[in-house]
Amino acid sequence: MLFTLIVEDNPANLALASRVLERAGHRVAGVATAAQAVDFLTRERPDLVLMDIGLPDIDGLELTRRLRADPATSGLTIVALTAHARREDEAAARDAGCDGFITKPIDTRLLAGELDRILASK
Repeated sequence: MLFTLIVEDNPANLALASRVLERAGHRVAGVATAAQAVDFLTRERPDLVLMDIGLPDIDGLELTRRLRADPATSGLTIVALTAHARREDEAAARDAGCDGFITKPIDTRLLAGELDRILASK
């Protein structure tokens, strides 16, 4: 069973992604801010972090950079989740250290498979 942390400030998006992944067999935890994510990651080590880019405190790209710079979290699999779907947005996510890039609105039929594919490629 995969353990996934969803970092998403929109309650509806968090609930939807959680339901989809739970149905696919993931154990899911969710937080709404970068600060909550950092706090969570001091206690728990998920297999995957689904990272919203537009967070209210520190944006998801900066948080990803910080996680990559910390030896304790540098090996996490981090997948960007964003409404910004331009090539430049994906390039920025990759440059920040994201292992994958998924656009919103999420395709509920494909989300779990996309995450499995990203995890398998690491």
